[in-house]
Amino acid sequence: MKTEQPKKPGRGRPRAYDPADALDRATDAFWRLGYSGTSLDALSAATRMNRPSLYGAFGDKHALYATTLERYIEGGRRQMEAALDEQVPLNEGLMRVYDGALAMYFPNRGPARGCFLIGTAVTEAMDDPDVRERLGRGLREFDRLFEARLRRAQTLGELSGDADPAALAGIASAILHSLALRSRGGDSHASLRAVAAAGVEMICATGRPNARGGRGGRR
Repeated sequence: MKTEQPKKPGRGRPRAYDPADALDRATDAFWRLGYSGTSLDALSAATRMNRPSLYGAFGDKHALYATTLERYIEGGRRQMEAALDEQVPLNEGLMRVYDGALAMYFPNRGPARGCFLIGTAVTEAMDDPDVRERLGRGLREFDRLFEARLRRAQTLGELSGDADPAALAGIASAILHSLALRSRGGDSHASLRAVAAAGVEMICATGRPNARGGRGGRR
């Protein structure tokens, strides 16, 4: 009878950390302190990982920050795509974007923190080409999502055919950036939501078909 050989243990040890949770914690640290102000000790404490584990999982501080930026941009893209679903009227979709942004800018605890991308990357972009590229690409992606929905609004009759989706998308993005900056500057959630609502009304009124002599669109 053939004796069964004991199984050899697998190589390496299982990860003792949750990558998503660690990235959430690292993002919070960068968000509060900025990239330059966040030390490796602060990151180690925030993620509950020692330095060797931190380096092994995410690379150096710059690589970790780049990962948090990309993750934030991707999360923002998904949220905007869901908010701007064409099944939702244009004005409601735009407000969903702004309400989602304000929910992030004003956490349940602590002071308003604004936008992670704008609040941290803008200061680093002057001297860091990699951060500058990521910042610009992220902002252009948000412009693109606004513009795509506004172009679709023309097809659906929500905007007139002679409206300029690219220009209106620039206004929509400018409102988003203003909310991010002014929330950090101390403006209240209520006042910023009122600004967003006024901006949505302006965008929709500017391109509304019946405002230009055309047939009324979906209301």
